[in-house]
Amino acid sequence: MSKNTTSATAFADTKPHYNILDGLRGVAALTVVCFHVFEAFATSHLDQQINHGYLAVDFFFMLSGFVVGYAYDDRWKTMTLKDFIKRRFIRLHPMVVIGALIGASIFYLQGCAAWDVSKVSVTALLVATFLNACLIPATPGFEIRGVGEMYPLNGPSWSLFYEYIATLLYAFVLRKLSTKALVIVVLLAACGLAAFAIAGPYGDVCAGFSLTGENITGGSLRLLFSFPAGLLLSRVFKPVRVKGAFWIGSLSIILVSAIPRIGGSDQLWMNGLYDTICVVVIFPLLVYLGASGKTVGKVTTSVCQFLGDISYPLYMVHYPFIYWYYAWVKNKNLTFEQSLPGALALVIGSILLAYLCLKLYDEPVRKFLTKRLLRVPK
Repeated sequence: MSKNTTSATAFADTKPHYNILDGLRGVAALTVVCFHVFEAFATSHLDQQINHGYLAVDFFFMLSGFVVGYAYDDRWKTMTLKDFIKRRFIRLHPMVVIGALIGASIFYLQGCAAWDVSKVSVTALLVATFLNACLIPATPGFEIRGVGEMYPLNGPSWSLFYEYIATLLYAFVLRKLSTKALVIVVLLAACGLAAFAIAGPYGDVCAGFSLTGENITGGSLRLLFSFPAGLLLSRVFKPVRVKGAFWIGSLSIILVSAIPRIGGSDQLWMNGLYDTICVVVIFPLLVYLGASGKTVGKVTTSVCQFLGDISYPLYMVHYPFIYWYYAWVKNKNLTFEQSLPGALALVIGSILLAYLCLKLYDEPVRKFLTKRLLRVPK
């Protein structure tokens, strides 16, 4: 097993992390960034490049369930409910705040025909910043960008809203369930997710970012399957011998994300079936693979640790610049080839910014909060 590295993701936890799983999380975060870049040129999900990049969120939820189960399932005799919630807050919330602040700082540079930011008052922007930083969702029609997002300054914050729900579900319900009961929960949630993907309105599981009925249903089902499935995997996990687990897993994530849309607008169920297979079958296998594998050599170990360290900051800081990039592309009527220098600058710049946020903000803030809020042994 590659529980051999304590990375920057682990401040409030004492157990070492699964190094390969950290690396795979970083690969998935990179696919999300690329998926969002190509959104500027898509007219719908049907013609999106890196078409299934949204599935990375389901992978994140599953990894979260696995890691939370591994890190906390055996601590409840000595850890209070309050301390657990503090630990999750320390781990998650600093980047929620910085993502909102970055989004607010460049908001007025993002104007285009799709959203007129010039009409938004400074007062409204400050209120939106406060709401986003506190992870309070905006309702459709009352958010400042006008496209229905829960968090108009930093769209990906929606998944953190659900991550906090997962924290509460685990603390109050899931951790108390027997393994057999957890199996039933996972199977029922898998059926619900499959029904939404195959027979639902979109033909996919790309939902959760808005407070509309369909998005709430889709986002909830994504969480209710993937997080408990990861938790279940942590309980039944027995490693198998795997060589090259990180590279196999990375290539699998890239391929799963890059597969073009399956079926057209008249056959939405085909793509829904693909999404279901990815989330219910392939992702659990990838988590099992990553947890079983062991990094060999300094290069792979360093790559996994770096990707793991920047994965969450990258996910939380890149999207404000996607808004900006989108506005630039639309205002200039650019093709992807014409915008390629900007796209490359966005991806590389987001990685650098994520690393700077990690080292100059996230790690120091988490250290400070850990000392102030937790009972840390001397």
